[in-house]
Amino acid sequence: MKVEGKGSFLNSDNLNAFARAMLDQGYRQFVVDLADCAMMDSTFMGTMARLALRLRELGHGPLHIVHCGSRNQQLLSGLGLDRIFDISASGGGSPDCGPLGQTLVAQSPEERKKTQTETMLQAHEALCEAAPENILVTKTFSIS
Repeated sequence: MKVEGKGSFLNSDNLNAFARAMLDQGYRQFVVDLADCAMMDSTFMGTMARLALRLRELGHGPLHIVHCGSRNQQLLSGLGLDRIFDISASGGGSPDCGPLGQTLVAQSPEERKKTQTETMLQAHEALCEAAPENILVTKTFSIS
């Protein structure tokens, strides 16, 4: 998967649905290319963490992060995700593929909001599972 622009709660649903579909089809190795990723929010990182935890649960290797610049490295490490991801500043070329959003079914605004809310909750739960010290950060985030 290649992330272009911002990895945020706005596209985490698509990432989650894609990962679930690929897991259902038997795929067990995932590479996320962050070369063109300007920033990531906690929901997006938590969605990636959820995938990494699922891979671990299935007995497979870590989620591979390639072309991870220093800012994205700091974001991932700051949440302890370097413990469950294989992170590399370099990496091979990304496969040529279309935008993720084109592969998913359109949702009504109400369905989209419900899905986003569920994805956000699952993502933040995954952050806490990946690194228990994130529980304090998540509680602080929820209260604000």
